[in-house]
Amino acid sequence: MEMILLERVKNLGDLGDVVKVKSGYGRNFLLPTGKALTATEANKKVFEARKAELLKKAQESVAGAKARAAKLAGVVIKVKALAAEEGKLYGSVGPAEIARAAEAQGHDVKKSEIDMPEGAIRTVGTFTVVARFHTEIEASITVVVEEEKS
Repeated sequence: MEMILLERVKNLGDLGDVVKVKSGYGRNFLLPTGKALTATEANKKVFEARKAELLKKAQESVAGAKARAAKLAGVVIKVKALAAEEGKLYGSVGPAEIARAAEAQGHDVKKSEIDMPEGAIRTVGTFTVVARFHTEIEASITVVVEEEKS
């Protein structure tokens, strides 16, 4: 299935690229989220008419993401969690807990933007996670997991 991308999609292409994807990916993700159009002659004409508008929207999105990333550069987020004496947590600290702690400290970060490649945090200590605000813009966040006194 050929699609015209309406925005940059990670590992696929940039705005305006005509890409060939599996039909399920196109039907179930790209079309419903508004990231692409099917590559028909009529849609190619529609894309050419909207190209300037889409480019402006993409530039605004990148500028907003850069501003948010700059605000978070070097930020330390403290998360309290119940832990055993040897430092292992009862449970884990994941993106939801980090997003809640960041919001409590006055930072604008969504759960879906936090990337934890090593998985959830299961011990007390200092860790680095990545907040991805746009496909090419990210910020490193230091997360300090402290033992909560019950």
